[in-house]
Amino acid sequence: MTAFFYIKSFSIFERIHILLLKNYCYILLLFLIFFISCTNKNKSQQNSIPSQDSLTSYLLLANDVHLPQKLKQKYNHKAFEIIISQKDDSLNKVNLFKVANRYYNMADWKGYYNTSKLILENSQNSHDTVNLAKAYTYVGDYYKKKSISDSAFYCYNKAEKLYLRLDDNYNLAKTQISKANLQFSENEHFNSEIAVFKALKNIKQVKANDLLYESYNLLGILYNEREEYNKSLEFHNKALTTLKDSSIPAEFQFKATSLNNIGYVYLNLKNYNEAKNYFQEGLKQKKLFIEHTPLYAMLLDNLAYAKFKLKDTDGISDLFYRSLKIRDSLHLTSGLIVNKTHLSEYYYSKNDTLKAIQYAKQALALSRSTKQLRSILESLKQMGAVDPKNASKYSNEYILINDRLQKAERKMGEKFSRIEYETDEIKVENTNLEGQNKKLLLIFAAFIILVILLYTINSQKTKQRELLFKQQQQQSNAEIYNLLINQQNTIEINNIKEKKRVARELHDGVLGRMFGVRINLDGLNKIKDDSGIEMRLNYLTELKNIEQDIREISHNLNREKSELINNFVAIVTNLFEEQKKTFPTKFLAHLDPTIKWDSIDNIIKINLYRILQESLQNCNKYANATKIKVEFKKQNDSLVLKISDDGIGFNINRAKKGIGLQNIKIRTTECEGTLEIKSKKDEGTSIMIIIPINKTQKPIA
Repeated sequence: MTAFFYIKSFSIFERIHILLLKNYCYILLLFLIFFISCTNKNKSQQNSIPSQDSLTSYLLLANDVHLPQKLKQKYNHKAFEIIISQKDDSLNKVNLFKVANRYYNMADWKGYYNTSKLILENSQNSHDTVNLAKAYTYVGDYYKKKSISDSAFYCYNKAEKLYLRLDDNYNLAKTQISKANLQFSENEHFNSEIAVFKALKNIKQVKANDLLYESYNLLGILYNEREEYNKSLEFHNKALTTLKDSSIPAEFQFKATSLNNIGYVYLNLKNYNEAKNYFQEGLKQKKLFIEHTPLYAMLLDNLAYAKFKLKDTDGISDLFYRSLKIRDSLHLTSGLIVNKTHLSEYYYSKNDTLKAIQYAKQALALSRSTKQLRSILESLKQMGAVDPKNASKYSNEYILINDRLQKAERKMGEKFSRIEYETDEIKVENTNLEGQNKKLLLIFAAFIILVILLYTINSQKTKQRELLFKQQQQQSNAEIYNLLINQQNTIEINNIKEKKRVARELHDGVLGRMFGVRINLDGLNKIKDDSGIEMRLNYLTELKNIEQDIREISHNLNREKSELINNFVAIVTNLFEEQKKTFPTKFLAHLDPTIKWDSIDNIIKINLYRILQESLQNCNKYANATKIKVEFKKQNDSLVLKISDDGIGFNINRAKKGIGLQNIKIRTTECEGTLEIKSKKDEGTSIMIIIPINKTQKPIA
């Protein structure tokens, strides 16, 4: 019994092609009339500058079932030329897929392959994973049509991996079903079954009754081939149940397909009456002949064969020949082989050996022309049955071809396994590369974190050093302040001592002398002669001497008070004297005498002294100056300190980062003053500090 009684459902892709052809007919006729009525001018404009409208027109005309094949190919090629002249983007790829579909409808396999291959290459170049996966399925369909199964499997496998990465469950399941169909055609039933169940698992994630039907239908066919007829019927009935969903168009004729396949299972079960009923029910489906002519012809042949097995000869030959005629007109070679084999059986049962051998030979010749080993085996088997004289010859050839078939199937199965293995190996390599990249990323991240950590630690240490320096500076300022206080206390103590000394001088010297003069003058009042006058003159002279002593004491007191007031001046003067003694540089200094140092806050004095120290130190160490000038002066309500030299100068921008200048800047800020530094190479350096003192001045007692 032949293996071609059943039919696998056409893919949704193929069904859409058929529907498009039929639904556009009337629109296309109207468009064709409009197209012909266009002026020559418009035609020339369209030819010179292809527009989107002309592209749409060519695509519609390429799908017109009423036009000759060559004309449709011409329009499709024009559409193709317009598309490839445009920018390669998503819309461009969509239009190329439309062109490929039309080549598929016209069975122009060369055009279909070239277009699909172009989409594949463009998608690879633009890293367009979505269209790349779809292009792989198109190229896979081409290889499947050309019976280049290993290449088809490779393309489906690539598409499967891409859809898996894209998490596109619908197209993933659709591709897995294509793989399963291919594996089934190569007698890889076990792997085909696995592929279908993978598809079913993915179909659960999406609502896809069309794919669910294809999966159940294929499982029914698989189990029928493995002679698990009950399971086959179970899945075929499940396939029929899915057709209750109105989302699957009746034009696909899936119901007629399932009825045919169930009928074939009953043929294998030798329940010919049940088989006949299903074939008859299948033929009753509306518009079957128009919408699916090959299936209609198959049902006619299968019904005739079931009736033949039931020995119901009524109209059998008519059924056989009607089917044969349809298949011949459509050039359905596989169907013709089955038909002729059945006719051979039919005539052999009627003892018409001549016709039986004739049809068997025709079937064998067709099988050999297609190079389909399974068809050749079936035809050889029939030849051996109707031609017993040459049965041994056919039997030997059957054995040889059967061997070849098994080897070919085993080889193809190994190719499929190798393709999957190599793809998985690439996947593993990619995974390893991803792992290595992750490790490198982690190492890099750890390095960055370490650098940041070290930088943070270093920054903290720097801040700690700065804080320590400030603390030390504050301690130094406190020490200086304490020294100044102590010095002030010493001055006060000396002042008190001096006052006591002056008091003693006044008490013991001046007052005693004045008391003696006063007593003597009282005594002179009694003397009226010239001697009294002379004595008075002597006493007046003594009073003058006392007056001079008092004046000297007063001057001394004023000088001591000035020294006390100008103690800061003394400290600075000592610094200047030390500078002159230690360094050969010419040193000039001027202190404005109008500055009231006692009214200036001690903190300002300390900072000014430290600034002066730091500046002189910098001049001595770095400036190589021949002359240094320091000037303290009062300017309105501000105190101005200016330090200048005629040394080598320095780059202010770089030097600002130095600790010395930073300290000068900080001290100036603490005094609420402003700092101005001027320096040029070989032109010396000038530092000017202006500190407001109007807020800190106190009246001098």
